[in-house]
Amino acid sequence: MDMTKQTETELVEDLRLAIMRLARRLRQQAEADVTPSMLSALATLEGAPRTLGELAQAERVTPPTMTRIVVRLEERNLVVREQDPTDRRIARIRLTGDGRRLIARNRSRKNAYLARRLRALDDTRREDVAAAVALLERLLEDPE
Repeated sequence: MDMTKQTETELVEDLRLAIMRLARRLRQQAEADVTPSMLSALATLEGAPRTLGELAQAERVTPPTMTRIVVRLEERNLVVREQDPTDRRIARIRLTGDGRRLIARNRSRKNAYLARRLRALDDTRREDVAAAVALLERLLEDPE
């Protein structure tokens, strides 16, 4: 479609669909036994241990939902709960070595997928993608 004739509504729809399709393709690169919610929680914990409430808030889910996610992560030895040394009532959730390795493997697989796709493009198209990434980052800068 000629961009000069594409309406704003059509552009919004095309952008949304392209982002959804790319996100789906990247999710397909993840390991089969780990859900996107679990991977997201692991990535959030990569920065520092958090309480269940902090993790739920960061992931924008309810505490009961986060409890279920954390239990599944614990069952796979990807996270552990540790009591806060200064306040024994507080438990912090932190990544295990297995959790860190899982995150690294998933990132590597997703990056490899994108690298293969980018290598299929000529230099001009790769420059177009770089420009599009910069524009997408600008779209995300402004708060709603």
